[in-house]
Amino acid sequence: MRRNAPVWAVLLLLAVLGAPAAAQPVRPLTLDEVLQSSRRHAPAILDAVARVRGAEGRLLSAQGAFDTVITAEASTRLSGFYDGKLLGGTITRPIENWGGSVYGSYRVSDGRFPVYEDRSFTNVLGELKVGAVFSLLRDRLIDERRFGRTNATIDVELARASQLFTALGVQQRAIAAYNAWAVAGLRLTIYRDLLALAEARRGGLARQVSAGARPRILLTENEQNILRRQTLVARAEQDLAGAANLLSLFVRDDDGAPQRPDAARLPVALPPLAPRPADLAGLVARRPDVTTLELQLRQASNRFSLAQNALRPKLDFKAEVSQDVGPVGAGGRSRVGTETIVGLNFSLPLQRRAASGQVEQALSEMESIKRRRQQLTEQIAVELEGLAIDLRATEKLRTLAEEEAARAGELAQAERRRFELGSSDFFLVNTREETAADAAIRTLDARYRQLVAHAELAAAAGDLKALGLE
Repeated sequence: MRRNAPVWAVLLLLAVLGAPAAAQPVRPLTLDEVLQSSRRHAPAILDAVARVRGAEGRLLSAQGAFDTVITAEASTRLSGFYDGKLLGGTITRPIENWGGSVYGSYRVSDGRFPVYEDRSFTNVLGELKVGAVFSLLRDRLIDERRFGRTNATIDVELARASQLFTALGVQQRAIAAYNAWAVAGLRLTIYRDLLALAEARRGGLARQVSAGARPRILLTENEQNILRRQTLVARAEQDLAGAANLLSLFVRDDDGAPQRPDAARLPVALPPLAPRPADLAGLVARRPDVTTLELQLRQASNRFSLAQNALRPKLDFKAEVSQDVGPVGAGGRSRVGTETIVGLNFSLPLQRRAASGQVEQALSEMESIKRRRQQLTEQIAVELEGLAIDLRATEKLRTLAEEEAARAGELAQAERRRFELGSSDFFLVNTREETAADAAIRTLDARYRQLVAHAELAAAAGDLKALGLE
C-alpha cells in the first residue's frame, strides 16, 4: 500500500502548480476613498495647484528686486598719451524699508589719466568707499519694488484661494457622484429582490394550476410581471453603469487615470449624513470667494498707496565715506585722508497728472470691490437660508418616505402570507409588492436628496472637513 504524501509536499506541489489562493472579500468603496482620490488626482485641482506654483514663481521673481548686486569694471589704455589702468568692483544692497540702498566699493588705478578723469586716480593700494541713499519723501513707505513684491505675495494667496474654490466644487460633485452610484446600486437590489419574488412564485403557481386550485391565466400574468420586473432590473443596471462611469472621474489610480468602480464594491447602505458645522459664520468668512475679494481689495489699496506716493516730491539723502590706502599715487596728495560727502537730491513734476489719474483709478477700483463684496455677502446669506430650507424639507420628506416604506413592506409581507394561504388574489399581492418597492425607491431618492443638500451646504459654507479637504 502506498503511503500518503506529507502535507508539506502537497502544499509545495500546489504552490508550484499555481493553485488559486482563497478569494479575498471585496471591500466596499467608501466616500472617504473617493474624496481622497479626487483630492489628489482630479485634473481641475491639479491645474489649480500648478497655478499656485506659477504665482509662487512670480513672487520669487519680484523678490529679486531686493537681490544684492555685484558689479566689476576694468579698463586700460592700449594707445595714446595716457596709460591709465583702472580696476574696481561694487556691492549694492537695496534697503527694503527706506526705498534706497547701501553700497561698498573698491577700486585701484595705475598710470596717468587726463585732467577730466581726475576721479580715476587712487593711492597705490586703492580706494575703499561705503555709502547709502535714503528716500525721505517719495518712495520712503512704498515704491515699485515693494509694491511688486506685496502684489506678488497677494497673487499667491489669490491662487491658493482659487485652488480651494476649485477643490470645493470638485469634492461636492464627487459626493454627488458617489451617492448617485450607491443609490443606483441599492435601487438595483430592490428591483432584483422584486424580480426574485415573482420568479420564486412561478413554481408554486405551476403546481397549483396543475392541481386545479388556480386558473391557468395566472401563469401568464406572472410571466408578464416577471418581464416587467426584468425591464426594471435592466434599466437599473443601465443607470448603475452610467453612475459608475460618472464616478470614474473622481476615482483614479496612482497615475491619475479614471477607474470605473466595480459593482462588487457597492456599499450596503448610504453613508451617514455629515454633521452640520457649528461655526457656520466663521466658515463663511473663510470662503475662498470672500477671501478673494478681500485680497483684491488689499491689492487695490496698495495701488492707491503707490499712486499717492507718486504725488509726493522726490527727496533723497545720500551719505558717502571713502578712504584711499597706501602710498600717494599719481593723482597727488589730494587723496590723502578720509573723504565724507552728504547731499540731497530733489525732483517734482509740476502737473503730476499721471499720478492723479492713478489715484482716481485705484479709488474707483476699491469702491467697486467693496460693492461686489456686499453683493456676495448678501448672496451667501440668501443661499445659506435656501439650503437650510432644503435641509428641513429633505429631512421631512425622508422621514415620511421611511414611514411609508415600512408600512408598505408590512402590507406586502402580510399579503404574500394571505396569498400563500389562498385568502388573497394574485393582482393584489403583486400590487402590494410593487407599492412596497416604489416606497423603498422613494426613500432612497429622499435620502439621496438629503445627502446632496448637506454636500451643497458644506460647499457653500466652505466646510473643509465635510468635503475631505481638511
